[in-house]
Amino acid sequence: MRPVNTSSIQSLGIIAGSRELPLLIAREARRLDISKIIAVAFQGETSPEIEEVADEVVWLRVGQLAKLIKAFSSRDVQHCVMAGQIAPKNLFEFRPDLKTAAMLFRLKERNAHTIFGAIGDELAKGGVELVEAIPWLGQVMPGPGFRLGPGLTQQQQEDVALGQRLAKEVSQLEIGQTVVVKEGTVLAVEGFEGTDDCLRRGGELAGSKGGAVAVKVAKENHDMRFDIPCIGRQTLESCAASKIAVLAVESSKTILLEREEVESLSQANGITVTTVVPSP
Repeated sequence: MRPVNTSSIQSLGIIAGSRELPLLIAREARRLDISKIIAVAFQGETSPEIEEVADEVVWLRVGQLAKLIKAFSSRDVQHCVMAGQIAPKNLFEFRPDLKTAAMLFRLKERNAHTIFGAIGDELAKGGVELVEAIPWLGQVMPGPGFRLGPGLTQQQQEDVALGQRLAKEVSQLEIGQTVVVKEGTVLAVEGFEGTDDCLRRGGELAGSKGGAVAVKVAKENHDMRFDIPCIGRQTLESCAASKIAVLAVESSKTILLEREEVESLSQANGITVTTVVPSP
Protein backbone atom coordinates (compact mmCIF):
# COMPACT_ATOMS: atom_id res chain seq x y z
CA MET A 1 0.00 0.00 0.00
CA ARG A 2 1.47 3.37 -1.01
CA PRO A 3 2.16 5.90 1.77
CA VAL A 4 -0.16 8.86 2.04
CA ASN A 5 1.09 12.44 2.33
CA THR A 6 -0.95 13.41 5.38
CA SER A 7 0.10 17.06 5.12
CA SER A 8 -2.07 17.35 2.02
CA ILE A 9 -5.19 16.02 3.76
CA GLN A 10 -7.62 18.81 4.65
CA SER A 11 -10.75 16.74 5.27
CA LEU A 12 -10.70 13.53 7.31
CA GLY A 13 -13.43 10.97 7.77
CA ILE A 14 -13.51 8.81 10.89
CA ILE A 15 -15.34 5.48 10.98
CA ALA A 16 -15.90 5.64 14.72
CA GLY A 17 -16.33 2.53 16.83
CA SER A 18 -16.53 2.40 20.61
CA ARG A 19 -14.36 3.73 23.42
CA GLU A 20 -11.86 6.59 23.39
CA LEU A 21 -9.83 6.08 20.21
CA PRO A 22 -12.11 7.90 17.72
CA LEU A 23 -12.18 10.91 20.08
CA LEU A 24 -8.41 10.89 20.45
CA ILE A 25 -7.85 10.79 16.69
CA ALA A 26 -10.36 13.58 16.08
CA ARG A 27 -8.68 15.82 18.67
CA GLU A 28 -5.20 15.11 17.28
CA ALA A 29 -6.37 15.72 13.70
CA ARG A 30 -7.81 19.05 14.82
CA ARG A 31 -4.55 19.95 16.55
CA LEU A 32 -2.71 19.20 13.31
CA ASP A 33 -4.95 21.64 11.43
CA ILE A 34 -7.30 19.24 9.63
CA SER A 35 -9.98 21.71 8.60
CA LYS A 36 -12.95 19.35 8.34
CA ILE A 37 -13.66 16.19 10.34
CA ILE A 38 -16.67 14.05 9.44
CA ALA A 39 -17.46 11.04 11.63
CA VAL A 40 -19.63 8.06 10.85
CA ALA A 41 -20.88 6.73 14.18
CA PHE A 42 -22.81 3.58 15.07
CA GLN A 43 -25.89 3.38 17.25
CA GLY A 44 -25.17 1.48 20.46
CA GLU A 45 -21.40 1.56 19.88
CA THR A 46 -19.93 5.05 19.43
CA SER A 47 -19.62 7.49 22.35
CA PRO A 48 -21.96 10.47 21.98
CA GLU A 49 -18.89 12.63 22.77
CA ILE A 50 -17.95 12.30 19.11
CA GLU A 51 -20.53 15.06 18.50
CA GLU A 52 -18.28 17.47 20.45
CA VAL A 53 -15.08 16.89 18.44
CA ALA A 54 -16.26 16.32 14.85
CA ASP A 55 -17.72 18.97 12.56
CA GLU A 56 -20.51 16.63 11.57
CA VAL A 57 -21.59 13.16 12.68
CA VAL A 58 -23.67 10.74 10.62
CA TRP A 59 -25.29 8.06 12.81
CA LEU A 60 -25.83 4.66 11.18
CA ARG A 61 -26.57 1.06 12.08
CA VAL A 62 -23.79 -1.52 11.72
CA GLY A 63 -24.07 -2.95 8.20
CA GLN A 64 -25.14 0.19 6.32
CA LEU A 65 -22.13 0.29 4.01
CA ALA A 66 -23.76 2.25 1.19
CA LYS A 67 -24.74 5.05 3.57
CA LEU A 68 -21.26 4.99 5.14
CA ILE A 69 -19.59 5.57 1.78
CA LYS A 70 -22.11 8.26 0.81
CA ALA A 71 -21.57 10.04 4.15
CA PHE A 72 -17.98 10.74 3.08
CA SER A 73 -18.23 11.02 -0.71
CA SER A 74 -21.17 13.45 -0.61
CA ARG A 75 -19.17 15.72 1.71
CA ASP A 76 -16.02 15.65 -0.44
CA VAL A 77 -14.06 13.61 2.11
CA GLN A 78 -11.41 11.65 0.18
CA HIS A 79 -9.52 10.07 3.10
CA CYS A 80 -10.83 8.23 6.14
CA VAL A 81 -9.57 6.15 9.06
CA MET A 82 -11.09 3.35 11.13
CA ALA A 83 -10.93 3.78 14.89
CA GLY A 84 -12.46 1.95 17.84
CA GLN A 85 -14.18 -1.37 18.21
CA ILE A 86 -17.49 -2.89 17.21
CA ALA A 87 -18.78 -5.49 19.67
CA PRO A 88 -18.17 -8.96 18.13
CA LYS A 89 -21.81 -9.99 18.54
CA ASN A 90 -22.85 -7.06 16.35
CA LEU A 91 -20.98 -8.56 13.41
CA PHE A 92 -23.70 -11.21 13.33
CA GLU A 93 -26.69 -9.49 14.91
CA PHE A 94 -27.20 -6.83 12.25
CA ARG A 95 -29.27 -6.22 9.13
CA PRO A 96 -26.89 -5.64 6.21
CA ASP A 97 -27.86 -3.39 3.33
CA LEU A 98 -27.54 -4.74 -0.21
CA LYS A 99 -23.96 -3.48 -0.65
CA THR A 100 -22.86 -5.09 2.62
CA ALA A 101 -24.67 -8.34 1.85
CA ALA A 102 -23.03 -8.52 -1.60
CA MET A 103 -19.61 -7.79 -0.09
CA LEU A 104 -20.00 -10.51 2.55
CA PHE A 105 -21.25 -12.99 -0.05
CA ARG A 106 -18.01 -12.59 -1.99
CA LEU A 107 -15.83 -13.36 1.04
CA LYS A 108 -14.75 -16.97 1.46
CA GLU A 109 -13.48 -16.23 4.98
CA ARG A 110 -14.93 -13.71 7.38
CA ASN A 111 -12.53 -12.23 9.91
CA ALA A 112 -11.37 -8.74 10.86
CA HIS A 113 -8.83 -8.45 8.06
CA THR A 114 -10.98 -9.81 5.24
CA ILE A 115 -14.07 -7.83 6.26
CA PHE A 116 -12.29 -4.54 6.91
CA GLY A 117 -10.11 -5.00 3.85
CA ALA A 118 -13.24 -5.48 1.74
CA ILE A 119 -14.76 -2.35 3.28
CA GLY A 120 -11.59 -0.49 2.27
CA ASP A 121 -12.02 -1.73 -1.29
CA GLU A 122 -15.64 -0.59 -1.38
CA LEU A 123 -14.67 2.83 -0.02
CA ALA A 124 -12.03 3.15 -2.76
CA LYS A 125 -14.67 2.44 -5.40
CA GLY A 126 -16.61 5.37 -3.96
CA GLY A 127 -13.60 7.68 -4.17
CA VAL A 128 -12.64 7.46 -0.48
CA GLU A 129 -9.23 6.08 0.54
CA LEU A 130 -8.92 4.20 3.82
CA VAL A 131 -5.57 5.23 5.36
CA GLU A 132 -3.58 4.41 8.50
CA ALA A 133 -4.56 6.37 11.59
CA ILE A 134 -0.99 6.33 12.95
CA PRO A 135 -0.20 9.99 11.99
CA TRP A 136 -3.07 11.07 14.27
CA LEU A 137 -2.32 8.77 17.20
CA GLY A 138 0.01 11.20 18.95
CA GLN A 139 2.06 9.59 21.72
CA VAL A 140 -0.24 6.68 22.53
CA MET A 141 1.86 3.86 21.04
CA PRO A 142 4.49 2.83 23.67
CA GLY A 143 7.95 2.08 22.31
CA PRO A 144 10.68 -0.38 23.35
CA GLY A 145 11.52 -0.49 27.06
CA PHE A 146 8.14 0.77 28.26
CA ARG A 147 7.06 -0.59 31.64
CA LEU A 148 4.57 0.15 34.38
CA GLY A 149 4.60 -1.80 37.65
CA PRO A 150 7.05 -4.36 39.05
CA GLY A 151 9.98 -5.82 37.13
CA LEU A 152 9.56 -9.30 35.66
CA THR A 153 10.81 -12.44 37.35
CA GLN A 154 12.79 -14.96 35.31
CA GLN A 155 9.70 -17.18 35.03
CA GLN A 156 7.56 -14.29 33.85
CA GLN A 157 10.15 -13.37 31.22
CA GLU A 158 10.04 -16.94 29.95
CA ASP A 159 6.23 -16.90 29.92
CA VAL A 160 6.23 -13.61 27.98
CA ALA A 161 8.57 -15.10 25.37
CA LEU A 162 6.39 -18.22 25.08
CA GLY A 163 3.20 -16.18 24.93
CA GLN A 164 4.58 -13.89 22.25
CA ARG A 165 5.67 -16.80 20.06
CA LEU A 166 2.33 -18.61 20.40
CA ALA A 167 0.25 -15.45 19.97
CA LYS A 168 2.08 -14.75 16.70
CA GLU A 169 1.22 -18.24 15.46
CA VAL A 170 -2.43 -17.89 16.51
CA SER A 171 -2.74 -14.46 14.90
CA GLN A 172 -1.54 -15.88 11.59
CA LEU A 173 -4.49 -18.27 11.72
CA GLU A 174 -6.86 -15.28 12.13
CA ILE A 175 -8.11 -16.67 15.47
CA GLY A 176 -7.05 -13.94 17.89
CA GLN A 177 -4.11 -11.88 19.10
CA THR A 178 -3.88 -12.69 22.83
CA VAL A 179 -2.53 -15.67 24.77
CA VAL A 180 -2.56 -16.23 28.56
CA VAL A 181 0.27 -18.34 30.02
CA LYS A 182 1.35 -19.45 33.49
CA GLU A 183 4.60 -21.23 34.26
CA GLY A 184 4.98 -22.56 30.73
CA THR A 185 1.35 -23.71 30.38
CA VAL A 186 -1.03 -22.06 27.92
CA LEU A 187 -4.29 -21.29 29.74
CA ALA A 188 -6.29 -19.39 27.15
CA VAL A 189 -6.13 -18.32 23.52
CA GLU A 190 -8.25 -15.42 22.31
CA GLY A 191 -11.07 -16.33 20.00
CA PHE A 192 -14.11 -14.43 18.78
CA GLU A 193 -15.00 -13.36 22.32
CA GLY A 194 -12.26 -10.71 22.41
CA THR A 195 -9.34 -9.82 24.67
CA ASP A 196 -11.21 -9.07 27.90
CA ASP A 197 -13.07 -12.39 27.98
CA CYS A 198 -9.85 -14.22 27.09
CA LEU A 199 -8.12 -12.56 30.07
CA ARG A 200 -10.95 -13.56 32.39
CA ARG A 201 -10.97 -17.14 31.14
CA GLY A 202 -7.19 -17.45 31.48
CA GLY A 203 -7.24 -15.87 34.92
CA GLU A 204 -9.83 -18.33 36.17
CA LEU A 205 -7.72 -21.27 35.01
CA ALA A 206 -4.62 -19.87 36.76
CA GLY A 207 -6.04 -20.87 40.14
CA SER A 208 -6.96 -18.87 43.23
CA LYS A 209 -3.53 -17.21 43.48
CA GLY A 210 -3.64 -15.95 39.89
CA GLY A 211 -0.29 -14.77 38.57
CA ALA A 212 -0.78 -15.52 34.86
CA VAL A 213 0.98 -13.64 32.05
CA ALA A 214 -0.99 -12.23 29.10
CA VAL A 215 0.62 -11.33 25.78
CA LYS A 216 -1.13 -9.37 23.02
CA VAL A 217 0.51 -9.02 19.60
CA ALA A 218 -0.06 -7.67 16.12
CA LYS A 219 -0.31 -10.08 13.24
CA GLU A 220 2.74 -10.42 10.98
CA ASN A 221 2.41 -7.88 8.16
CA HIS A 222 -0.50 -6.38 10.08
CA ASP A 223 -2.53 -3.93 7.99
CA MET A 224 -2.27 -0.88 10.24
CA ARG A 225 -5.31 0.72 8.62
CA PHE A 226 -7.56 -1.26 10.93
CA ASP A 227 -7.75 -3.55 13.95
CA ILE A 228 -4.60 -2.15 15.61
CA PRO A 229 -4.04 -3.90 18.96
CA CYS A 230 -5.32 -1.65 21.74
CA ILE A 231 -5.33 -1.71 25.56
CA GLY A 232 -6.79 0.68 28.10
CA ARG A 233 -8.60 1.00 31.41
CA GLN A 234 -11.04 -1.81 30.62
CA THR A 235 -8.15 -4.16 29.79
CA LEU A 236 -6.46 -3.45 33.14
CA GLU A 237 -9.75 -3.91 34.99
CA SER A 238 -10.08 -7.33 33.36
CA CYS A 239 -6.50 -8.17 34.37
CA ALA A 240 -7.17 -7.09 37.95
CA ALA A 241 -10.41 -9.05 38.20
CA SER A 242 -8.60 -12.15 36.87
CA LYS A 243 -5.43 -11.65 38.96
CA ILE A 244 -3.31 -11.40 35.80
CA ALA A 245 0.20 -10.41 36.92
CA VAL A 246 1.71 -9.27 33.60
CA LEU A 247 0.29 -7.74 30.43
CA ALA A 248 2.84 -7.58 27.60
CA VAL A 249 2.19 -5.91 24.25
CA GLU A 250 4.33 -5.27 21.19
CA SER A 251 6.21 -1.98 21.12
CA SER A 252 5.18 0.63 18.52
CA LYS A 253 2.32 -1.64 17.36
CA THR A 254 -0.13 -1.24 20.24
CA ILE A 255 -2.32 1.68 21.25
CA LEU A 256 -2.39 2.60 24.95
CA LEU A 257 -5.53 4.50 25.85
CA GLU A 258 -6.44 6.18 29.16
CA ARG A 259 -2.82 6.12 30.31
CA GLU A 260 -3.36 7.76 33.70
CA GLU A 261 -6.08 5.28 34.60
CA VAL A 262 -3.94 2.39 33.35
CA GLU A 263 -1.03 3.59 35.51
CA SER A 264 -3.30 3.87 38.53
CA LEU A 265 -4.74 0.39 38.06
CA SER A 266 -1.27 -1.06 37.48
CA GLN A 267 -0.01 0.45 40.73
CA ALA A 268 -3.08 -0.44 42.79
CA ASN A 269 -3.09 -4.08 41.67
CA GLY A 270 0.63 -4.76 41.21
CA ILE A 271 0.17 -5.50 37.51
CA THR A 272 3.16 -5.13 35.19
CA VAL A 273 2.37 -3.56 31.82
CA THR A 274 5.32 -3.83 29.48
CA THR A 275 6.32 -3.86 25.84
CA VAL A 276 8.20 -6.53 23.93
CA VAL A 277 10.08 -6.00 20.69
CA PRO A 278 8.15 -7.44 17.71
CA SER A 279 9.65 -10.72 16.61
CA PRO A 280 11.56 -10.58 13.29
